Amino acid sequence: MNFPEEIKNIRQRSFLSQNEFAKKLGVSFSTINRWEGAKAKPNLAAMKSIKNYCLSHDIDFSSVEEAWLNYKTEDK
Repeated sequence: MNFPEEIKNIRQRSFLSQNEFAKKLGVSFSTINRWEGAKAKPNLAAMKSIKNYCLSHDIDFSSVEEAWLNYKTEDK
């Protein structure tokens, strides 16, 4: 699974809208939208927020981390 799919999977498993997920991570709605739309890649601070969210909700982070490390946005 690529990174946009991983992020969407986490959000949907948590039954959250993009806006709700953005609030949980401390980012904007448009940021989540760009991640899921393969237009942007999270920075390290955002990845720490995603990791903390996964750990606190018993979601495996290893596949997300691997997808992030191997990910290149479509416009690059």
